[in-house]
Order: sequence, then C-alpha cells, then structure tokens
Amino acid sequence: MNKETVRISGMTCAACAQRVQKAVSKLEGVANANVNFATEKLTVEFDAQKASMPTIKEAVEHAGYGVIEESKANTVTIPIGGMTCAACAQRIEKAIAKLEGINKVSVNLATEKATVEYDSQKLRLSAIKQCIEKTGYKALEIEKNTVDEDKLRKEKEIKTLWIKFTIASVFGLPLLYFAMVPMVSWWPFPIPMALNPMLYPLRFALLQVSLTIPIIIAGYKFYTVGFKALIQRSPNMDSLVAIGTTSAVLFSLYNTYRIIQGDFMAVESLYYETAGVIIALILLGKSLEAVSKGKTSEAIKKLMGLAPKTAIVIEDGKEIEVPIDEVEIGDIILVKPGEKIPVDGVVLEGNTSIDEAMLTGESMPIDKKAGDKVFAASINKNGLIKFKATKVGSDTALAQIIKLVEDAQGSKAPIAQMADIVSGYFVPVVCVIAAIAFLAWFLTGQSLAFSLTIFISILVIACPCALGLATPTAIMVGTGKGAENGILIKGGEALETTHKINTIVFDKTGTITEGKPEVTDIITTAGVKREHLLQIAASGEKGSEHPLGEAIVRGAEMERLEFKKVEQFEAIPGHGIEVVIDGIHVLIGNKKLMDNRSISLEELKLKSDQLAGEGKTPMYVAMENKLAGIIAVADVVKESSAKAIKKLQSMGIEVAMITGDNRKTAEAIAKQVGIDRVLAEVLPQDKSNEVKKLQAEGKKVCMVGDGINDAPALVQADIGIAIGSGTDVAMESADIVLMRSDLMDVPTAIHLSKSTIRNIKQNLFWAFGYNAAGIPVAAGLLYLFGGPLLNPIIAAAAMAFSSVSVLTNALRLKRFKAYH
Repeated sequence: MNKETVRISGMTCAACAQRVQKAVSKLEGVANANVNFATEKLTVEFDAQKASMPTIKEAVEHAGYGVIEESKANTVTIPIGGMTCAACAQRIEKAIAKLEGINKVSVNLATEKATVEYDSQKLRLSAIKQCIEKTGYKALEIEKNTVDEDKLRKEKEIKTLWIKFTIASVFGLPLLYFAMVPMVSWWPFPIPMALNPMLYPLRFALLQVSLTIPIIIAGYKFYTVGFKALIQRSPNMDSLVAIGTTSAVLFSLYNTYRIIQGDFMAVESLYYETAGVIIALILLGKSLEAVSKGKTSEAIKKLMGLAPKTAIVIEDGKEIEVPIDEVEIGDIILVKPGEKIPVDGVVLEGNTSIDEAMLTGESMPIDKKAGDKVFAASINKNGLIKFKATKVGSDTALAQIIKLVEDAQGSKAPIAQMADIVSGYFVPVVCVIAAIAFLAWFLTGQSLAFSLTIFISILVIACPCALGLATPTAIMVGTGKGAENGILIKGGEALETTHKINTIVFDKTGTITEGKPEVTDIITTAGVKREHLLQIAASGEKGSEHPLGEAIVRGAEMERLEFKKVEQFEAIPGHGIEVVIDGIHVLIGNKKLMDNRSISLEELKLKSDQLAGEGKTPMYVAMENKLAGIIAVADVVKESSAKAIKKLQSMGIEVAMITGDNRKTAEAIAKQVGIDRVLAEVLPQDKSNEVKKLQAEGKKVCMVGDGINDAPALVQADIGIAIGSGTDVAMESADIVLMRSDLMDVPTAIHLSKSTIRNIKQNLFWAFGYNAAGIPVAAGLLYLFGGPLLNPIIAAAAMAFSSVSVLTNALRLKRFKAYH
C-alpha cells in the first residue's frame, strides 16, 4: 500500500475538506483518504496496482480544488518469500539500497518483510519487486487484508515444511539405520543378511542411493536457492547446506562407482546418511522455527482480529447493516449490548459501560454517556447506545495502534547493527575456513574421507540464522507485550534507549495530576463582590483552552452565572489573558503577568502564599490595573502518581517535575508525590530548554507529558512518553504512548525495555557463542588433543536447534508482568 501527502489549495472551510475527502475516497484502490483543513493537507493510502497519484489529483481538481505537491516519498512494506538466514536479509537490503530513488530500506528476517521508503518520481514499486526477484527471492503480493492473508501464507508455509520434513524422516530414518547398524556389533536388531555391506556392497550402496534421492527432492530448495546465491557471490545458509550435503553425496557416488568397478572396500566411505539426515534435521529446525516465528507476532494478530466486520447504521430512521469499510464519518451507528463498537465516535444517546481492555489494558469497564468518546473494537457491555462516527478506517484508535505496533515490529534496534554486519560477512568467511581446514587435514596426511567430514561439519554447524533472529524476534514479542498492556512503543530504537534512562521529567497538569482542576477558593479585595469577580474571570476565560481557565468557566456554570460579552481578547502564553469586558480592562493570570504590568499583590500576599502552600494555584484578577482578587484552582493528584514515582526511584531513576505553575504550588504537589527536584514557573517554549540542561549534565532524560506545550520537550528528550488521554500532537511527538492515564505504566515501560534488551543480549550471546565454540570443534580442535571428531549429523542437529533456542528464549518475554 502506497502512502502520499499533498497540499490542497482553495479550501475555505471544513466542508471543503470533507468534499475533497469523499471525492478521493470513492476512487477504486484508495484504502484511506484524510484531509486536514488546518494544515491543508491530503494524506492518501492507495493500491498502486489500481490507483495512481495523477488519478487522485484529477479527483481533487474535479471537486474544485488545486493540488500542490507536498511529498514524493512513498513508504511500502513488501512481504518476501525464500529468506532463510540473516545473510539473505542483508543481501536483499544491499540490492534494494543500490537502486536510484531509495531513501531508506530495512529487511526484517523475523517478519519476512522489507520496509522501503522511495521517491516515486525516480522509482516504481515494480522495479523494487524486480530487484528482489533478481536477487533470488520472491516479492509477494502486498496484502490488503493483512491479518487473513498473512495468517494463511504462514499456515501454508508451516504445512509445506512439515510435509517435507515427514518425507525426509520417512526415508532418512531407515537410511540412518542401514548405514549405522553394521558398525555397531552389540545392536540386537541387525540388518537383513541380504543387505550386509561386507557380503553385498553394491546392493547396500544402491539401497542408500534410493533412500537419499527422495530426501534430496524434499530439500530441493536448499540447492536451488543455495547454489544461485553462491553463483551471485552472496552465499547464505542454504549455500552452506548445499555445498556440504552435495560434497557428501558426490563423494558417496564416487565410492559407489568404485564398488561397481570391484573395489568393495569403498563401501566404508559412503556418506549418504550424512546428507540425508542433515537435510531432515534442518527441515525439522525450519518447521519449528516457522511455528515459533508465528507465535512472536500473535499480539498484532490478536489486535487485527478485534475489529468487527459490520456495523448497524441508522438511515432515515431505519437500521441498516453495512460492511465496516462502508461506514463514513458522520454516520449514526447503533450498538446493542454485547456487541463491539465498529468505529471511533461520540455517544449521542444512551448510557452504558464499555470494556476498553483491548486498547488500554484496563480491566474495569468504563461508564459512557452522551458526549463521551467510544473506540473501535471495545465491547458494549450492558446498554443500547447511538453514536456519531468521527474516525473510520485507518484513522481509528485501533488502526493507529496496529500501525504503531507493526512499524515497531518491523524496525531495527541499534543493538542489531553488530549482528547485521557480522552476518553479512559470516557465510563467505565460513566457506573459507571450511576449505582451509579441509586442505590442512588432507595435506597433513589424513584421508579424503576424514578431511571431507571436517569440511561438511564446519559448513553445516555454522548457520547465521540465530544471529539474524536474535534481535527482531525479541523486539516483536516485547512491543507486542507492550501493546497488550496499553503501552505503545514506536520502534526498536525507542525500546532500546528506554532501558538507559536515568532521569524522568513529569509534566504536572494532566500527567501527575488529573488535569481537571476545580475552583476551591475565591478571595476578593475591598469593594469587589465574589460573584462579580467570578463572573468577569469566567467570561474572559470562556475563549481560553487552558485547564485552569476551563476550571473557572465550570465554576461559574455551576453557580449559574451569566457570561458577559468579551470585547477584546488576547492570550499571553505562559502568563494568562488580557480582555476588555463591559469597557473594563481585565488581566487574569499568574504572578509573572501581574509583575510585568506593575500590579501590586501585597494586599493578598499572605493569602496567596497560604493557598500555594496547600497545593492550590492562585489565579490573579486585576481590573483597570488594580488587583481585584484571587481565584484559587486545585488539581487533584492521580492515585497512581506517588506509587509510580516511588517505584521509579527504587529503580535508581531520578524524578523531576516541570510546570508553569508558581514555585510554592509546584513544591506542594511535588511533596505529595515524593518528588525532590522541581522545575517551576517554566514557560511552554522553555520546557525543551530545561530538558537540554539536564542532558548537558550527562543524563539520559525521559519526558512524560500530555499537552501541546509538551511536544517540543517530548522531541528533545532521549525518550518522550505521551499519556494517551492527551493531545494528538503530544502523541505524535512521543516515542512511547501510554493508552491509560496510569503513571504506573511508566516504570512498566522501562521494565519492559530492560527485559527485552536483556533477552536480546542473551540471544546474541548464544548466537555468537554457539558459532565461536561450534566452528573450532567442527574443524577438529578436540581431535587434535585426543578428543572426538564432530559428526556432521550432530553438527546439523546443533545448527537446527540453535535458531529454535533463540526463538524460544524470545518467547519467554510473553510471561512479562506489568507493574500495578
């Protein structure tokens, strides 16, 4: 699926945006179209086989608007068939990167997908697919229904591998039996006399040939892929298997020829069972690997399977059941008890409780009434509701979560770079080592059979699969586990960096506190009535979106006060507002605003200090440049805040709080939750500078916030964590999104990062350690000191299960438990 963004000219209102969106959405092949009136941008996802940008532009122009090209960068995810090891992924990555117009490419062995960002003016998608095909792999169709198509493809692959393994086993076990039993005198079940190798060597050899041929046919892909990669000078795991087993078979065929010529002693140099059993064992390993890889992506499959297929839309008073793809923004939807919410929206009628565990991880159902938001795939528990669709298709919260998790699972962590570099050189180096070892043993007097055993063992035991799977599998399971607990981690880099965090800065309002402040005290100066002060302040704040201003407006509404008309209004960021009401000049804001306008606060200083000491925020009101009173607003601290901060401190992490509030109020709140370091009276534009100062001290800083004014600080921090109940801007800017407003998810996210990185390091240690120990043993190091020689069959078993062990270790992350 291609994704492009273009700027639209000529839009004058939100209705224009809706018109463009509908016009583009009607085109065949367009999966999703979203027009943002504020930014004047159209973001469109479309199937390049059915739609094109010229067609989309025509639709926009036909609707009466112009198109200004904004971006030529397309990002596409292409499923790839035929990859067997990290060397394959490296090879495809290098080949695509050489194409003109490629901005970025990442091939993930665990997901078996390539994520490519390219310039659509310089390069076509078909050219990228052709490049993959030329490299020796299959570029699969980009699935529209990802969950079903991907599941069917994986199931088919696993079934095919099991069939191949079964064939290889059916012929491999008797092959091993006939080859090995004559060498074991104590075995109670000897082979039939008619097949005795000493009496009938030719018959014995031909039996092994007949049993080996079906096994080679079952494992034919090792040869077609392996030798093709070898010819193209990019050998991979299949090349190692192909060279090793072919060497064994050719050497055995040569000795079979010698038997035909009458040299019956050549029967002792048959290695058919080595080739046959190696192929059978590797097919077993590949089958188990495919099953394990399927389990690593279970989280994303569960999320995808949550969305309902249909919705009941009310049209002209009638209930009509329509496919989910046909639901449009503005549709009125009916949901009965026990049904899933089909798309995101706002409740119009009815009361109910809704289970949002799939989005937030929160087990308790949440009460919903008119005006409340509902989200796709959440479950309506007990009431009948009608709601208006506000987000559909790929814009729903569920779709965004799935995209975030998919992107994260397909990304690479910096820790993976070492494994990528090593695996790129690994196979050619192993081939050289095997050739040197073969020549060294042969030239020092060992037999051809002995030297060949060494050669085959080195090739077979040295597989870079474990290296290639070590990092992506752990990232897939870790990010999936995070999503299950309402923690959305946007990529491998964010996941890795989080475990290094040693300082966390929390925004106060809406993060440590509930973000729903209420008026607690109204103090007036001489001659000013309480109701008049609240009325004037609320009238001025009616146009403000600041939480403290909203609290004052709610306070006036509760007292049923009439709002006066505002003649002039100016917001002063970080200070307050300046308005004119009924010809009266009014200032409403913090101490900084009053100080800047030289308004004396001495008359109410003691009362102001007392309020601040109680954790309340004093809002000063001045009329005609004289202090008229104070309206104190308090924001309740979240239940989880103190517990989360204590947990972080126990993890050795320094915790600070940042706020635009006055210092006394900030310190009172900080004291309630156990924070020692307070950054108070910080203007929104200066929050990122405060983060910079901490970074200048050598700290790895995490910023946790929920507002638009937190976005620069979230970007500046090493890791930005946005509270899911916050603004879209904050969530866009963050590396991690917490779907719940529970701060215990912050230590959980850090704990998950530490667990995942520890798992990756274990995987890499095993992968490197396995090869570091296995190759010297296969080369005959133990034999030099009187120890045993490694049998190629044992080498094959070890290689097959090395990848399975790495995957199994990654799957242990599924047992991860969140903090509560």
